[in-house]
Amino acid sequence: MKYLVLASTLLLGACSSTYNLDQTMDLIAATEENAPNGVQGTFQFEIKAGDKIRGEVFLNTQEDYRDRRSITIALTPEVVKEFIRKEGLTPNVYFIGKKVEVTGEAKREKIAFFSRGKKTSKYYFQTHITIDSLDQIQEI
Repeated sequence: MKYLVLASTLLLGACSSTYNLDQTMDLIAATEENAPNGVQGTFQFEIKAGDKIRGEVFLNTQEDYRDRRSITIALTPEVVKEFIRKEGLTPNVYFIGKKVEVTGEAKREKIAFFSRGKKTSKYYFQTHITIDSLDQIQEI
């Protein structure tokens, strides 16, 4: 029965490539099922947290980026620079608390844990959408 519900949800989701907040877990399940390939589409999320690390900005749909329900939108350093020129703020400040529409490929990414600056054998998975053009993200 569980698989029937998941299959029905994914089939209905395939008919429309726009995801809303209620469909986040369906998108995560679809990326897991399609791994290592991703899921192309246009997705809608509310941004709850963000950070800037080494020029790249990460926007998250949950306060805790490690939360199983979180989707991470990764903006390349070039996109971050262009966004700052356009809006005067970094995306991780601008988008907090706002709804966005993102077009791209949602993909399951393996994230390693580090201890004392060294990579460990432990890891977890996140769902990422990489943004390499400002045209891929907009406030709605």
